[in-house]
Amino acid sequence: MNDLVLTNARIVQDDGVIHGTLIARKGIIRLVEDGSTQAPGAIDCDGDYVIPGLVELHTDNLEKHLMPRAGVLWPSIPAVLTHDAQVAAAGITTVFDALSVGDLEEESVRIETLRSTYDAILEGQATGALRAEHWIHLRCELAYPRLIEALEPLMDHGSVRLISLMDHTPGQRQYRDLAQYRKYYSKNHISWTEDEFADVVRRRTEQQAQYSARHESVVLGMMHGRNMVLASHDDTDTQQVEHAHRIGVTISEFPTTQEAADAAYARGLVTVMGAPNVVRGGSHSGNVAALELARTDRLDMLSSDYVPASLLHGAFMLHAHAGWSMPKAMATVSRNPAKALGFEDRGLLKAGMRADLVRMRAVGNLPIVRNVWVRGERAF
Repeated sequence: MNDLVLTNARIVQDDGVIHGTLIARKGIIRLVEDGSTQAPGAIDCDGDYVIPGLVELHTDNLEKHLMPRAGVLWPSIPAVLTHDAQVAAAGITTVFDALSVGDLEEESVRIETLRSTYDAILEGQATGALRAEHWIHLRCELAYPRLIEALEPLMDHGSVRLISLMDHTPGQRQYRDLAQYRKYYSKNHISWTEDEFADVVRRRTEQQAQYSARHESVVLGMMHGRNMVLASHDDTDTQQVEHAHRIGVTISEFPTTQEAADAAYARGLVTVMGAPNVVRGGSHSGNVAALELARTDRLDMLSSDYVPASLLHGAFMLHAHAGWSMPKAMATVSRNPAKALGFEDRGLLKAGMRADLVRMRAVGNLPIVRNVWVRGERAF
């Protein structure tokens, strides 16, 4: 493998930006220094930024490729490959594919495609077909009656490194406002009458009472002794954050209020918000705006969620609109998620780290990905 030499680049490090040269050999960064080089084979970056490869801890973008049109299921392996190409083109070099284990919907593509998607990701890994490095994030819908039955066969593979606990019962967390819940799900249930909707809320509330606490206890037991990180999802108030902290949660995913974000900060949980929330200027479901958490220093990481390209865009907006330095902004999509997930070998541009790299150019306030390398090998 030839050396990878990037020069005439604005290299974003953890403590500043230098105009210099980066050299990688055999997939590892060997040198980062000020100044340019005329070495043969060096890539002149023309003053573009070079940043660490992005680390994505929660994307369900894959679901769109599994069902590209309502009622149309696409084969899992082609769907995974298309998703992977989109992720790499967005500058994401480490991605946790978020697979939902269970759903409160009676008929759900998530349930139908869970096992085939899981297997397709592992096959892509084994055959070297994937551009980015893929890991698995299992999202456990606690009120789903068959959660444990569905989860158990998925837990033993070493690629499963992140577990999150979800509860999409209407009337709480993300859907405290029942009108928002009805609006979101009406795309599948346009014929709901008032009585039918009341019945849905009643049945799902009963499901939660029957299953959620018991399932949470079983999931925690299944995680014991495994190298996995635990996240909570859509915490709304201090009480929910306190509970999450007690059971071993270290990542607070998408807190819906400033109160919950403040409580997570007080308990030492790291907070992730959706990059689409940043790009759009607010939450699609009326929850707290990510930029508000950024301005109160309650934001540690971003996730692209359902739009891979939003990850870099959102981080760049933290620099452009929230007044964050480039190193601090880019850390939300590289160093901070890498650390939260237990990776010590990526997320920083310094000697000894993996050569996961993104060359990007700013056009106005929009970052454009020009090249991506994973372990020093060109991925885009």
